Amino acid sequence: MEASELEHHRVELTGYCYRMLGSGFEAEDAVQEAFVRAWRTYEPGRGPLRPWLFRLATSVCLDMLRGPQRRARAMDLGPAARPGDPLGDPLPGDAWVWPVPDGRVLPADPAELAVARESVRLAFVAALQRLPPRQRAVLILRDVLKWQAAEVAGLLGTSVASVNSALQRARARLPAVAPEDAEVDGRLLDRYVSAFERYDVDALVSLLHEDATMSMPPFAWWLRGRESVRAVLLAAGAPCEGTRLLPVGANGAPAFAQYRDGEAFALVVLEIGGGVVTGVTTFLDPRLVPFSGLPMSFGRPLRTDR
Repeated sequence: MEASELEHHRVELTGYCYRMLGSGFEAEDAVQEAFVRAWRTYEPGRGPLRPWLFRLATSVCLDMLRGPQRRARAMDLGPAARPGDPLGDPLPGDAWVWPVPDGRVLPADPAELAVARESVRLAFVAALQRLPPRQRAVLILRDVLKWQAAEVAGLLGTSVASVNSALQRARARLPAVAPEDAEVDGRLLDRYVSAFERYDVDALVSLLHEDATMSMPPFAWWLRGRESVRAVLLAAGAPCEGTRLLPVGANGAPAFAQYRDGEAFALVVLEIGGGVVTGVTTFLDPRLVPFSGLPMSFGRPLRTDR
């Protein structure tokens, strides 16, 4: 077996493992472990390579999901904060659904791109984490990847009836997720970046839906509502002086690497619905910037003339 044969399946497998695990870092680890196991165990007589890799990846993910911890978004953990409430203590990394760069999980085929993009949105991946792991695997394989029930039964070592029952239960338990715009107006993103880098609170807030959310993992603190966001931003002063946003793709949504004084600081993922920003999640983990293919530092502050 050539290494190129494995690499041909990397993006699809990473997308599958990301939906299962809710972490781009863990998804890559799971795929790498599946590849190692494939080198050790795969023989052409076992059948096609792709289902064998999915069998191994599923086994790895189910092992990684043992235990009570469920990854979530801040909005799943408690009520919205009020302006003036403290951030509180950061939660451990395994508490959160983390983002993943588009290039690591989205297919190149335009015919598959729309469905794949919707199924890696942060809100949808967070909803998946509410399902028991085996139900989660069944729903992803059947409804997202469009496997036949018999194929899933073979992968999981169970019956078609069991797969159909698990799928029915998973669909019933899966929380509803608000739709996001399939196409985003580039002018909206340009206005957002300009307002953010200038710290123009009025301009920034004008781009938000009246019920927009704002969160900053690893803190459970989050806000709901344009006016709450306005109050917090105004009270904060100008903490983003010297900040620059550089576009990246993450979770099939508009996203930006945030730099402060030329150093990687965070990854910002936007949710867009009805032509306005409905959610802003700022992941305060600089590792996400190089994970998205951008440098950790520019060696000098990045400035903007806006």
